[in-house]
Amino acid sequence: METVNAVDGYKFADESTSDVRVCFRRTGSNEQQPERFPCHSSILSDRSKYFADLLGRRDVPFGNNNCIEVECPRAEYDHYVKLLKFMYLSRESIEEEFTSVKSALGVLRAATSLKSEFIAETCIGYLESASWDEKEEEEILQFAQTLGPEAAAPLLARLQAPSANAVKTVFISAVRFATSMEISSAPVFDDLKTAAQEQIDFMLHDGDDPAIVMMDEDVRSVLREGLTKLLSTLRTGLDLLASEFDQLPEQAEQRILHSLVDIDWITTVLTKIELMNEFVSGWLEISDHVISVVQDDKYSSGLWAVKRKLIEVTGKALDAVGYGSVVLPSTSRTHLVKTWLPYIRTTKRLLDGKTKDDAFPQMDANLCQNIESAIVSMVLALPSGDQSDILSDWMQKADQFRYPDLTEAFEMWCYRSKTAIRRLNGAIDKAGNPISL
Repeated sequence: METVNAVDGYKFADESTSDVRVCFRRTGSNEQQPERFPCHSSILSDRSKYFADLLGRRDVPFGNNNCIEVECPRAEYDHYVKLLKFMYLSRESIEEEFTSVKSALGVLRAATSLKSEFIAETCIGYLESASWDEKEEEEILQFAQTLGPEAAAPLLARLQAPSANAVKTVFISAVRFATSMEISSAPVFDDLKTAAQEQIDFMLHDGDDPAIVMMDEDVRSVLREGLTKLLSTLRTGLDLLASEFDQLPEQAEQRILHSLVDIDWITTVLTKIELMNEFVSGWLEISDHVISVVQDDKYSSGLWAVKRKLIEVTGKALDAVGYGSVVLPSTSRTHLVKTWLPYIRTTKRLLDGKTKDDAFPQMDANLCQNIESAIVSMVLALPSGDQSDILSDWMQKADQFRYPDLTEAFEMWCYRSKTAIRRLNGAIDKAGNPISL
């Protein structure tokens, strides 16, 4: 270690010029002869109020060796010794000597104990500019609470809760990045986009920790804009699919798949802030176009990952409508079921036929069950005429498709139909003319 002094030209541990010795007795230690460090009273007094007060008192005996004994925690001994050496260095030299946050924090504790304001400020300056891991952050936060407000301010600056407006600004920027509103959808940005999506999920986390984003119209507006962008990107990709598939089929499929993954992600966000109605409406608008493209004969033996992902994304819409999270007119609900039911059952059967081929993506059992339950719930909520159409089509093709199983919906339709006829007959008997049900 460099020992050229910043004050008076003295050097640390210089026996020829020292006029006082310092030894640190480790608390709980039985050592008989602790190491004594030759020092200079002028340096100690200048750099430490603790030593200045001690050396200025006439009633404190230092013994024959003119030695000042200082108690220190056993685990902090090395930091106290380092503090003593740092008293002989300039601020720049001290900063160069630090090799870790742990070392600087240890010296800071020693400097605070011995009231060395100069070295404490130097330690705080280093810590304020350094990167901390999670454990170091906790230790710094704990120690900063023992400091005065002014001294602790630089350490606590990065740990203070940001303002609601600052959080909103970051969140909106993240949404714009995650939905490719500010950047191109080039693969080079995929990792950054994924990171933005993960942090948005974290900011909206609805578990034990509170969400840090307050929902207002600005936040909802940017999420609507992001959803529109993602749906538009999917539609554009589908429009270009035919030409791209001829040249680079795998790349073309990945482009569509990435769009669907992004849409799947944003549905999770929209669910948390009760905006799934925006997704369901947008998905309904493009459903016919999506199905017409992927079911083209050109892709009859390909796009399996895309076809499977389409079922997952559609499952989000079916679930939201089937269980009442999103309220739609009966015509829209009927259109949603009649549009996607044939696609789901056909694709499911084809994927099941490839179970022995690891190259083909498979349908998750829980996903299949959830979709089936949502479809049953939706069918039961449709007008009886629409139920009849769907159930008739299902029974006519039951020998080809085992999924989804609409037996429950069929049984309920039969019961309701019989009950409705009974009511109708009863009304005719009483009034002499039929009533409209």
